[in-house]
Amino acid sequence: MSVRALRHRFLWRLRAPADPGEVRRTERWLATARVGLAVSALVAIWMDPVEIRYSVWAYGLLFVYILQGVAVIILLRRRERSTPAFRSVVHAADVLWPALMSVFATGLANPFFLFFVFVLAAAAYRWGLWETVGTAASAVTLLWIDSMAFHLGFFDWLDGLLLRHNLPPLRAVATDFEPKRLFMLSISLVVMGLLLGYLAEQQKQLRAEKAVIARVLGKARVEAGLTGTLQDIVGEMLRLYGAKRGLVVSQEANSKRVFVGDVRSGNPGGHGFHWLDPLPSDHDTYLFSSPVESCFVWRMGKDGRGKMELAGIDAEGRKVSNAPATSFDRLAQQHEFSSLLMVSFIFGREWWGRIFLLDPSLAGEIDEELRFLQELVRQIGPAVYNVYLLRRLRLRAGAVERARFARELHDGAVQSLIAVEMQVDVLRRQPGNSDSMSQELRRIQGLLREEVLKLRELMQQMKSLDVDSRRLLGFLTDVVERFQRETGIAARFYSDLEEFEIPQPVCRELARIVQEGLVNVRKHSGAHQVLVRLSAQNGLWKLTIEDDGCGFPFAGRFSHVEEDSQGRGPLVIKERVRLIAGELTIESIPGQGARLEISIPQEQKAAHG
Repeated sequence: MSVRALRHRFLWRLRAPADPGEVRRTERWLATARVGLAVSALVAIWMDPVEIRYSVWAYGLLFVYILQGVAVIILLRRRERSTPAFRSVVHAADVLWPALMSVFATGLANPFFLFFVFVLAAAAYRWGLWETVGTAASAVTLLWIDSMAFHLGFFDWLDGLLLRHNLPPLRAVATDFEPKRLFMLSISLVVMGLLLGYLAEQQKQLRAEKAVIARVLGKARVEAGLTGTLQDIVGEMLRLYGAKRGLVVSQEANSKRVFVGDVRSGNPGGHGFHWLDPLPSDHDTYLFSSPVESCFVWRMGKDGRGKMELAGIDAEGRKVSNAPATSFDRLAQQHEFSSLLMVSFIFGREWWGRIFLLDPSLAGEIDEELRFLQELVRQIGPAVYNVYLLRRLRLRAGAVERARFARELHDGAVQSLIAVEMQVDVLRRQPGNSDSMSQELRRIQGLLREEVLKLRELMQQMKSLDVDSRRLLGFLTDVVERFQRETGIAARFYSDLEEFEIPQPVCRELARIVQEGLVNVRKHSGAHQVLVRLSAQNGLWKLTIEDDGCGFPFAGRFSHVEEDSQGRGPLVIKERVRLIAGELTIESIPGQGARLEISIPQEQKAAHG
């Protein structure tokens, strides 16, 4: 395996660090298994001492090994946590003891070969592939050192030394330390180490992936809302892949509106998130047609400015070899990057889109990274959609409550104020009142009438609007007629349209704009006549609100951009026009009146929210 693959696995461990409690439990199980294995080997050679030639030293080493296992168990029960240094020392001893005891009985059938299997399994369970292979290499090295010691006569010299001191000899067995037999044993240990390490590595990587998915899923919170949830999730993905910037692009199925969110890492307060301003080309820039569902795009050349290459997979996880990288040319022109990750998502039947991570750091195989990213987004998609549904449910519940409150106001406070205003009017008209009293009663009557109008405007704002293209004309007609009845200002509504198809969100915003415009006329203009007109021309829907009042405190005709740069115009109406990708033009003649003209493109595919 390459250094790149090694770094890949190291990064996966960083993504899902081991829990201290789990490490401690693992060490306890290994310590118990170590003692059980040693006791079983002791019983086996006691029943058949021929395996070790009745060597007292073999019994002694095995007994010391048992004591070591018991000591490890006691230390683990007394210590609150198992440190890496402690685990390394215990593991080194586990490698050394089988190499020493194998001089008494070697081969695959001897009772001490299982100790090598145990130490390989311990390395795989503790760490992963490379540590297990390293453990197998260390065990093989120690066995070859034993073989060299046999051939140099070290054990014969040691037996002589023991006999001179009236001690029993070692009775070491040199048969299985011949190069050919030892070579086969070494191959067995290395292959077993590779197999156990690979299986452990796959299990750990799977667990790491689940831990990462669970951590990202934890970012989906209803109280954070859809925007906050997207900010936290994409921010976690930026941290996961080492990217500095992410783009969340989604399209609403009904209105075809496109939303583009920009997430940047490195902010002191967390990940910065904001919605980008609308551009007519956003749909073709981000949501272009492509056969890949997830892909990695990078630029060739040392400076990262050469030709773009693409590696991608489809919805089934199969590699797509003929996907063109030229689809990302417009994206590259708008956002500078040397590489990017892209993955598609879908939220129910209402939203779909893509996530772009700019300049990520990939360590492993590209296809495997793409499959994991695809699985990650598929897992978190339902959670994000549930946040969206719950927020919408809360909004609907709030709308129902506001409607109920509006009815209470209409049946209670508004009717009471109207009754009081009528009584004041009766008192004002009675003969015998002085001029001062009549003026005061007139003033009170005006205040009451103004409060009634304010309450009715509040009730209109509290009500949720369910307006589509079939109901829009009737709704606007009712709004204008009610405005005339309640204010006494002559108001008319004209429409050149009979049958038309305007998206429901646009209809709703147009209705709100008319309501807000009429409120501004009543409060600020002092007008006697108001004209509201809805028409269509040159691929645009046009809404015009015109009055003969005092106008704005400026003269001339100004576009939306000029209004924003100079801080002019009604803020609420400008925001609502921006929501439907419209253009607001204001024409004002101080002392003679004002005219608001809202132009909305009939093609709404590139509109933003």
